Amino acid sequence: VQLQASGGGSVQAGGSLRLSCAFSGGAFSSYALGWFRQAPGKKREFVATIGWGGGSTTYRDSVKGRFTISRDNAKNTLYLQMNSLNPEDTAVYYCAADLRGSHLAEYSYEYAYWGQGTQVTVSS
Repeated sequence: VQLQASGGGSVQAGGSLRLSCAFSGGAFSSYALGWFRQAPGKKREFVATIGWGGGSTTYRDSVKGRFTISRDNAKNTLYLQMNSLNPEDTAVYYCAADLRGSHLAEYSYEYAYWGQGTQVTVSS
């Protein structure tokens, strides 16, 4: 399984970005998928997760109402729409895959496969 994250960039506070994660090498629709982020000097933290069918999602409290995780099982692609960005959202964002398709995991150790990360920088 391989994951390739893209879509990061630099935006001003209040702006939006959409991250994508291309999946290959496995049965995409069997996996639950997640987004994590890591800011400089901080631990990697959970952002959002989505079940195999796309109908179940979980978010960390600080992004609820601003971020939306979604997936397109026909395109083997995971997305993270990020709105109302603020400087505290600045981090490298990683996508990850968990073979337990219905399990909405929030801990990084629960994910077997990881993408390489894409940088998001939000300026004030």
